[in-house]
Amino acid sequence: MNYSLQLKELWPSVRAGLLCEQKYGALLNNFCPLDHITQELELLNATDFVSEACKKAQRSQGKAKMSPPRHASISSNIKCYTFPRGDITRFRPARPDILGLLNYYLMDAASLLPVLALNVQPDDFVLDLCAAPGGKTLALLQTGACGHLAANDISICRTKRLRQILYNYIPTEIREVVSVTSYDGRDWEQLGGGTFHKVLVDVPCTTDRHSVMEEDNNIFHKRRTKERQMLPMLQLQLLMAGILATKPGGKVVYSTCSLSPLQNEHVIERAVEIAETQFNISVHVEDLSHFRTLFQDTFSFFSDCRLGELVLPHLTANFGPMYFCKLCRV
Repeated sequence: MNYSLQLKELWPSVRAGLLCEQKYGALLNNFCPLDHITQELELLNATDFVSEACKKAQRSQGKAKMSPPRHASISSNIKCYTFPRGDITRFRPARPDILGLLNYYLMDAASLLPVLALNVQPDDFVLDLCAAPGGKTLALLQTGACGHLAANDISICRTKRLRQILYNYIPTEIREVVSVTSYDGRDWEQLGGGTFHKVLVDVPCTTDRHSVMEEDNNIFHKRRTKERQMLPMLQLQLLMAGILATKPGGKVVYSTCSLSPLQNEHVIERAVEIAETQFNISVHVEDLSHFRTLFQDTFSFFSDCRLGELVLPHLTANFGPMYFCKLCRV
């Protein structure tokens, strides 16, 4: 009832996408030899959607010399292979290389968009405030740019899984730039306020795709009503902690895997307001509409998103949902 009002005629196709098998991308592990695996994936007709988007941006700039260099905000170090629209082939499980590191990580390719939006620069101090299970943390390390990466998650059980992913994919000497912690992210300001160049706040949410598929442990179950109703407040508190953890001039990317405006745009609007009125911090919402242009061949975007961008599940491109919005602490 709720999403049909929000998405109108798009809802039946989004609902069908949510009920069907999710599509994955293969995030390549830059710490492994990649020639063999890229050849193997290309023979299967998979392409690196990030480099394809960068090429597309460069071609369009060649035609329109006056346009600003939009593709500069895309990290070309991240490589993620996806099958074409409509192709629902599954990737085989990753295999370890000679050093025992796995050569790619299977994840919803839309989950890389918040990391790409963060645009990590060399030697940036980066905070991943709600890091587990670890896909986005792994992607941040693939940029090769993190001077230090603080990967935090309140759940000790989930941080164990995060540590395992780092162990399976990242060489020992690179893991030294990562600190894994299990604090309540809402308290981060007391631990390290104003210290990071970039902060990723990938908050707990209704996780819509899981919610339509899962009977047990479903957040829409009556016994979890209170928890569900409190989610936007938790999300707002985490985003505020992320903003306060950022240096002046630093950037925050907020993301969810929900379609809900209450968990998406409303949280952003409230955070901008609270930062201004309670902390005297000016926060600017950045325009990410070029992501829609760059990645329209891979993802289906919702054109009516007021702030940030929202990837909608679609049967021919069954990624998402993934909402992401970029803020600058002025």
